[in-house]
Amino acid sequence: MPKTSAPTKKPDSDEAAKPGGDLGKDAFLKLLVAQLKYQDPSKPMDNSEFLAQTAQFSTVEKLTDLAGVEQSLLTAQLQLGASSLIGRSVTYTDKEGKAQTGLVTSAKFAGTTATVHVGDADVALADITEVKAAADQGAQPKSDQKA
Repeated sequence: MPKTSAPTKKPDSDEAAKPGGDLGKDAFLKLLVAQLKYQDPSKPMDNSEFLAQTAQFSTVEKLTDLAGVEQSLLTAQLQLGASSLIGRSVTYTDKEGKAQTGLVTSAKFAGTTATVHVGDADVALADITEVKAAADQGAQPKSDQKA
């Protein structure tokens, strides 16, 4: 008799299990609903236990939301940092490990990463080792002073 395996179900777009074996909030909620569905009617779940599990679910959900907000703040901070370097002279370590210096002419943002354009190279913020004010590009306007 040939061996047959149980059909495998593809995960939904909102995956219940995360890499590393961690359970997401969807899996937690499914387990809680299954526990309620299959509990023994003559011995229902203790109210305090149910409230504790509900509180855990709320905590997991809020922590997930907080992680998303923190990621958005980090991205905004990187973008602000990269754009503040425009017009400044930076020293950075290139791909061969050599120190290079040049003027930042623009900043690029892709998802959660930010890079600056120096000469012909796109440089990650982590590769920058020094930032200086750009060398004078000619006479700069002076502030209004009364003699």
